[in-house]
Amino acid sequence: MSDLIDDPIEGENAPEFSVSEISGAVKRVIEGEFTHVRVKGEVGRVSRPRSGHVYMDLKDDRAVLAGVIWKGVATRLSVQPEEGMEVVATGRLTTFPGQSRYQIVIEDIKPAGMGALMAMLEKRKAQLASEGLFAPERKRPLPFLPDVIGVVTSPSGAVIRDILHRLRDRFPRKVLIWPVAVQGEKCAPEVSRAIEGFNRLTPGGALPRPDLLIVARGGGSIEDLWGFNEESVVRAAAASDIPLISAVGHETDTTLIDFAADQRAPTPTAAAELAVPVRLDLLAWLDNQEARLTHALTSGVSARGQRLRDLARALPRPDRLLDGPRQRLDGWSDRLPAALTRSVQTRRVRLYETSGALRPGTLHSRLDGRRDWLASWGARLDPALLRGVTAKREALDRRTDRLSLRPIQRDIGQKQQQLDQISRRLADAAGRQTKAWRDRIDGLDRLRETLGYKATLQRGYAVVRGDEQVVTTKTAAAKAHALEIEFADGRLSLPKAQDGNPPAAKPARTSAKPATPKADPPDQGSLF
Repeated sequence: MSDLIDDPIEGENAPEFSVSEISGAVKRVIEGEFTHVRVKGEVGRVSRPRSGHVYMDLKDDRAVLAGVIWKGVATRLSVQPEEGMEVVATGRLTTFPGQSRYQIVIEDIKPAGMGALMAMLEKRKAQLASEGLFAPERKRPLPFLPDVIGVVTSPSGAVIRDILHRLRDRFPRKVLIWPVAVQGEKCAPEVSRAIEGFNRLTPGGALPRPDLLIVARGGGSIEDLWGFNEESVVRAAAASDIPLISAVGHETDTTLIDFAADQRAPTPTAAAELAVPVRLDLLAWLDNQEARLTHALTSGVSARGQRLRDLARALPRPDRLLDGPRQRLDGWSDRLPAALTRSVQTRRVRLYETSGALRPGTLHSRLDGRRDWLASWGARLDPALLRGVTAKREALDRRTDRLSLRPIQRDIGQKQQQLDQISRRLADAAGRQTKAWRDRIDGLDRLRETLGYKATLQRGYAVVRGDEQVVTTKTAAAKAHALEIEFADGRLSLPKAQDGNPPAAKPARTSAKPATPKADPPDQGSLF
């Protein structure tokens, strides 16, 4: 028993590790053994949190490997991973100690063959078609002759040269080129921004808005053209307000933008042919139409002239048309004098017959009858007027009884009180205003007295004038004919001596610290 106690337990001398230390050791071993690896598998669960990172699983029939794509790498991927896609991921193996698992940090991911790409393409096509982005009723007709054409393509490729050459041959138009990458990671975002940028241009602005857009690229493999299968490009093409022609790849190449565009062109050159008609063909058609119009007008005028001449031959001559009316006019002119004479005689006989029936007695009898009728009506009218006046007077008396002066007098009293109150308030306000103005004037006058030179004279200074001008220097005093000194209590004139110098004056007694005036008007004199 003692031997068993003395024997050390197996492993008790082994070093102890913390959880962090053992996790770090495992991490160093895995990262040291597997630097960069390429793993082929099927994409399982895909998670895209708000941080922008992508978390996913790579699996086969026997194992699952966790993977992470950081945000910066995810935005640069040409193909975004989707569940069920067969891919080849390139990255480095590492561990995540927080969950005791190992994972691959993916730096690049690509579909594992053409079958996976086509399956993903068909899945995306079905999804977008279910949203109605490929519906025929969404497609708009192309303008017949656009003034400005916007081209989204690479500025250094042969595609733009082919488009410009074909436009120049058919019908020269203004072309705005938006340079983009036509393959690789930058293709999809740049093409989407180009389509949206053309649509945001203001019509009639400094940079004209295109009337037609052409998205063009030369031929290539499905990987090279994959940028035009991205969902952002398809949605931008479907949302474009400007009609859009898709000219991506050759005639056998098909991308999803072809289904969303308003028109698909098999080649970029064919897109230029769809964009504008042939100018020479238009001129020839115009000449043909002009010739047809001229021929139609000439034939019509000739046919109508011949018809007019045929109808003119069937018409009688103008002289014959006037023969009958002229003859009837002559007959009526011969019958007119006799008809006038008979008419005058008939009216004269009727006048004699009518005047014979008129007698003065008949007129007097009619006047007497009318006079009697007026007298009878006048006799009836006076009582009626009296009754009407009486009724109106009684109605007026009844209304007068209901009238009272008390409400009017009460209203006048109230208005008088209000007027008195307003008058008192106006008088008080006027008095306060007048007092404020008077105080302000008094203050300004005191300020004027304080700042004027009169107040300075009160402090012992004087103003010297010579020849009615202020003397400020000795030289000016010597030149003056007479001097006048102004004091606070008056002025003193000093005659000038015969030698040209002013008479000597006693020196003035000055204080140790003479007061300096605050402000002296420049034209009030010299103070000393």
